[in-house]
Amino acid sequence: MAKDTNQIMGHAHENDGIEEYDNPLPDWWLGLFIFCILFAFGYLINYHFISHDSQVGYYEAEMAAAKTDFPNATGGPSVDSTAAGVEAGAAIFAANCVPCHGTDLKGKDGVLGAAAIGPNLTDAEWIHGGEPVQVATTITNGVNAKGMPTWGPVLGPVKIGQVAGYILSKNEAK
Repeated sequence: MAKDTNQIMGHAHENDGIEEYDNPLPDWWLGLFIFCILFAFGYLINYHFISHDSQVGYYEAEMAAAKTDFPNATGGPSVDSTAAGVEAGAAIFAANCVPCHGTDLKGKDGVLGAAAIGPNLTDAEWIHGGEPVQVATTITNGVNAKGMPTWGPVLGPVKIGQVAGYILSKNEAK
């Protein structure tokens, strides 16, 4: 039996005399509403319990990946000062850093003179810190104000550690 759709709700005095009829919602609308509720419960169960997707899970996965990529407690790449690491760092330095810092690592003070734009990496004066983690961080993040590009995404943490090890091995002040 169909519901009477011509019945007035009876609160016209609250709405400035506008009458409201008590009409049922269309079946298609109710069906879509129920479907959305069921889909939401299904999605919730799948997201949290079946596929174990959650913000906490993504955060923990990112932190685990960061610990393997950056094992230092400071979060920077580790410096590889082994003989093999220094040798690999020399090759990486020759391929990427020589145009600015020169083959002798003296930058503006070295053989290239005015043609070089990078600072001297062999003296005791370090603009951004001469500690191993500071050197690796400077290579990783670059110095945009001075024209040094960000090498982190290009080289990755292992190669940055090797380059930092090579630079520190050639430092005369240490």
